[in-house]
Amino acid sequence: MNYILPIVTVLAGFAFVILVKPQLKQSLKLLLAFSGAFLLSLTVFDLLPEVYHHGNAKTIGICIMAGILLQIFLEFFSKGAEHGHMHHQSEKLHFPWLLFISLSIHAILEGFPIHSHDSLVYGIIVHKLPIAIILTTFFLEAQISKGKVAGFLILFSLMTPIGTFLSEIVPFFKTYYTQISAVVIGIFFHISTIILFESSEGHKFNANKLVVIIIGILTAYII
Repeated sequence: MNYILPIVTVLAGFAFVILVKPQLKQSLKLLLAFSGAFLLSLTVFDLLPEVYHHGNAKTIGICIMAGILLQIFLEFFSKGAEHGHMHHQSEKLHFPWLLFISLSIHAILEGFPIHSHDSLVYGIIVHKLPIAIILTTFFLEAQISKGKVAGFLILFSLMTPIGTFLSEIVPFFKTYYTQISAVVIGIFFHISTIILFESSEGHKFNANKLVVIIIGILTAYII
């Protein structure tokens, strides 16, 4: 299931847009807020204690900050697609290779801790579903053909399972699993907090968003 669920989730997001053609801007914002809270909570509850237990505190801290910096660098090319924002110009109709490479690096890395933390796969799929919906909607509005969009999302859906597979069979990744997991924590910290901040338009109080965030935290705690 750790291999299958990330793939099925991305393809489900693509199929949902193709078949339903949703107009769910507000609902997507709430889903993103839930995913941000859920992913952040899983990171704090599960991943963070583990890496500090098995690694040197200073080294782990450096790796976490490196993950934050890496994600900031990747977003120069993805323009924030990892947290649900697409800032590319709609007239760019060619296959977005830089976006694909950036998202793939992100997706491969987030797959590394999954085989040791089964609950993390749920955070990944909750994170990927709205992203897949937003990517599909954006590409179709940019008049990129459905075939190219499908190809993009099929390849993208494979990246997280590839990361999980590599972490299980490659000796280097096994040896440095704790440090790589710390880098992934930094990536998750950056993405989840950006999602939570950006879901507050003008920093106005939003009761629905607050409830969704609390549900995301409680769900992660229970899991």
